[in-house]
Amino acid sequence: MNRFTFFWILILLLVANPVKAQVESDSEDILIVYLSRTGNTEAVAEMIRDEVDGEMVELELETPYPEDYDAIVAQVARENETGYLPPLKTEIENIQDYETIFIGFPTWGMQLPPPMKSFLNEYDLSGKIVIPFNTNGGYGLGSSIRQIEELCPDSKILESFSVRGGLERDGIYLDIKGDRREEVRAEAVEWLRNIGMQ
Repeated sequence: MNRFTFFWILILLLVANPVKAQVESDSEDILIVYLSRTGNTEAVAEMIRDEVDGEMVELELETPYPEDYDAIVAQVARENETGYLPPLKTEIENIQDYETIFIGFPTWGMQLPPPMKSFLNEYDLSGKIVIPFNTNGGYGLGSSIRQIEELCPDSKILESFSVRGGLERDGIYLDIKGDRREEVRAEAVEWLRNIGMQ
């Protein structure tokens, strides 16, 4: 086979089998860290795990937030105003072993929840691929992605996934269930494919 023929065979192979440029990770290198109050973010974390495997870890606080909605809103507002980072009960001893880290969170006060800020302050994710996913009451991501970029300046941050969850203020808690869960799963699978995780 001459060089010219080899070159064209190589071109045809590349066109027929495009290489995913975004992410190349084994499931053993994937960590899914999430914060979930009413179960919606946890539901999305489970969908991601079903598709990419990896290990799921829920963020828990040393002192849990109050159950009352108005009380937690007031506490989170104070924490955001003062920059207070609530201590985490959750410990991840082997975080250096993971190359790809999904971080899941609800939007609180139009920004990243304080416990997720605690996590990103406590653990150095430099050189890692960080993939945000979010649930919210219909108001979107707020400033959370900008805050992640500020807290992970040396990480590769991929496109985020954001979906409507419950609206606790109106008494709507776990909304991602039944038929709605399957709709969200389809959206999440498409997102994972678009960022090269499928």
